[in-house]
Amino acid sequence: MFFRPYLITLALIPLLAGCQRQTQSQSQNGPGGPAAPQAVGVVTLVAQRVMLMTDLPGRTSPYRIAEIRPQVSGILLKRMFTEGGEVQAGQQLYQIDPAPYQAAYDSAQATLAHANAVLTSAKLLADRDKGLVASEAVSKQDFDNAVAAEQQAEADVASGQAAVETARVNLLYTKVLSPITGITGRSVTEGALVTTNQTTPLVTVQELDPIYVDIPQSTALLLRLRREMAGGQIIGSDDGQAPVTLTLEDGSAYDTPGRLQFSEVTVDVGTGSVILRAVFPNPKRILLPGLFVTAHLEEGFIKNGILAPQQGVTHNQRGEPTALVVTPENKVELRILKTDRAIGDNWLITEGLHAGDRVIVDGLQKVQPGQTVQPVEIKVSSLTSG
Repeated sequence: MFFRPYLITLALIPLLAGCQRQTQSQSQNGPGGPAAPQAVGVVTLVAQRVMLMTDLPGRTSPYRIAEIRPQVSGILLKRMFTEGGEVQAGQQLYQIDPAPYQAAYDSAQATLAHANAVLTSAKLLADRDKGLVASEAVSKQDFDNAVAAEQQAEADVASGQAAVETARVNLLYTKVLSPITGITGRSVTEGALVTTNQTTPLVTVQELDPIYVDIPQSTALLLRLRREMAGGQIIGSDDGQAPVTLTLEDGSAYDTPGRLQFSEVTVDVGTGSVILRAVFPNPKRILLPGLFVTAHLEEGFIKNGILAPQQGVTHNQRGEPTALVVTPENKVELRILKTDRAIGDNWLITEGLHAGDRVIVDGLQKVQPGQTVQPVEIKVSSLTSG
């Protein structure tokens, strides 16, 4: 009689445990039976034309540049432009004191006139002696001397003509002209003493419309691009001139695209890169020489590329990119991928995914490989906006 309550308690323990398991089973499966498959958001992949872009740093440089130096020495009398303003090809920029060069030109002309007078006299003498030498009224020696004097006078005239031309050119050089159309920089002022072919330019004129952008590209990337084009994996542009766009230092986009003009044929041994040069219209002078920019080059396109949303790509413990795919039987399957690059909000997939695969992009943490799920298609636009 004393142990009866304890016996009753021991007998009730299995019954209570069974009730608890039944309650848990009902709470998990519901009153209607087993639990419904987990709903997951999926995106169905499609093969599409994928444009391949490469982002590289670049620096702007003038389309043409002219460092203006004097070709004669003298004092600057006038500066005939405004610093920072635009000048035209052939426009006069400076006036060097022309007085000494005008005097040299006048002197050369006078020397030439004297030489011409001497030549006229020598010619008349030689012509007269030519008729007299036949009658022996003039000796042969005197005739030969007259002919030699005529030839010497002709040489003096030629020398005088060259001196006049030299003086004329030097006089013209006192007017310093711009060889190109462009924008001027800082300049010397009136009263400065300038010398022939001095090392310091009087002013620098730069043509900025159009303007160059020099872009260093690694040889490894260049070789890979050419190899993929040769293998047909990438199709280049039809005209062979890839368009280029720019992003400025403040993050804004330059509104006018340019064209890739040429690629250097020599590799820089220090950086292992070659220089690509693109040319851009620059009518508003937004691009200035020496500006750092980011150039976006169109390498070509893949005809049937596979893009997977970045939300659906994770990495395993080895660092390999992976994705969970819903099979036709609505089973979760783990795929190990190979990616090429990020394009917008997607990864360009080279191995592991194919057109028609349904990649899980929502609910990844709630499912495991082999689990049955209920796929719900998600539009790519809503996925990106979200």
